[in-house]
Amino acid sequence: MSAAQVRNPPVRRLADWPAERLRGLADEYGTPLYVLDADRVRENYRRMADAFPEAEVYYAAKANTTRPVLRTLADEGAGVECASAGELTRVLDAGVPAERVHYTAVNPPARDLDVAARLADEHSGLTITAGAADTLDRLAERGYSGRVCLRVNPGVGAGHHEKVATGADAKFGVPYDRAVEVLDAAAEDFEVVGLHAHAGSGISGEDLSAHRELVSRMGDLAREVGERGLDIEFVDVGGGFGVPYRPDDDPLDLDAVAEATREALGEVEATLAVEPGRYLVADAGVVLTEVNTVKEVPKGVVVGVGAGMTTLARPAIYDAHHQIRSLASGAETRPEREVVVSGPVCESADTLGDHWLPDPERGDLLAIGNSGAYGYEMASQYNSRPRPASVVLEGGTASLARRRETIADVTAVEPEDEA
Repeated sequence: MSAAQVRNPPVRRLADWPAERLRGLADEYGTPLYVLDADRVRENYRRMADAFPEAEVYYAAKANTTRPVLRTLADEGAGVECASAGELTRVLDAGVPAERVHYTAVNPPARDLDVAARLADEHSGLTITAGAADTLDRLAERGYSGRVCLRVNPGVGAGHHEKVATGADAKFGVPYDRAVEVLDAAAEDFEVVGLHAHAGSGISGEDLSAHRELVSRMGDLAREVGERGLDIEFVDVGGGFGVPYRPDDDPLDLDAVAEATREALGEVEATLAVEPGRYLVADAGVVLTEVNTVKEVPKGVVVGVGAGMTTLARPAIYDAHHQIRSLASGAETRPEREVVVSGPVCESADTLGDHWLPDPERGDLLAIGNSGAYGYEMASQYNSRPRPASVVLEGGTASLARRRETIADVTAVEPEDEA
């Protein structure tokens, strides 16, 4: 292993986080608390850029829109892919140059499309990706005639769960066999600059064949488009690069994925683009939470914690596994036992799964790993629960990225009753 690989390993395990530092953050900011390491985000981006040296790397902002994350990636030269008008606004406000920003919405609401068209007119170089001929018509109705990319449905999907295998879902993109027809029509009204497709999220070596097939089809389409005289700038094959959520899972062989991607794409005039999201931020984040209840039940032990499905939704939605580590002082001397870790929400789905932990006690601090992607972004106020605080570490210094919400924040959008 090279010195660079030692400094920038392909995955950061939960055990690699310094326990004393995390305990100090919990004491200072309270729990539940999101902790994100911006330096690790930077390392992950550099590994991705090294694996794809001739490609454009666009960060999928939906994974984590914390402003320090966006600024870190902007400083590294990354582009950013946005899925909504809100993300688009946040990314531009964070200082990402418009020429490195793509707006890739699915069935965009009218107000979102209004914002996107206006911002694209105000910021030269911004690209709008459309996944339906109808979306192109709606852009034309708004007087937009700028940069457009067409999202294509290649009929190939992959991912860690059926709910994120987008490549074969009719919701996403223009059908592959209609792409050329739609592109020809679009070229009359817009500056057509790219093609886009995405297989799904959580792609690993086990389903690399689906990713390879998607890229191959996009390469074929790019060559066909070129032969018809349409000169596009890029072919975006999406992201979905998986990360190991379980401690015994192997890291993604990113170099092998990059090589397979280049081979499958073949010779094209356009530049290859990729859109990593979770790969850049997942292992850069943890959630800290405190044990408030230890309950013996006939089938074992239920451990109640402050963080539930409103804090981290992925286990409830996708049956996702997030490793949990006890940070309690002296925990290493306790015997381990299998427990069910559950949150405070009034739902059976509000569980963080079965875990082996040192015999838990009320007041123990727990860390939930790989929470940097789709963690805070999916947090909610269900049960009228305020969302947690978030801190960012950079160069050894912690700063508050999002304050902890209060109940007053939850009700602030409601009109006051008339006297």
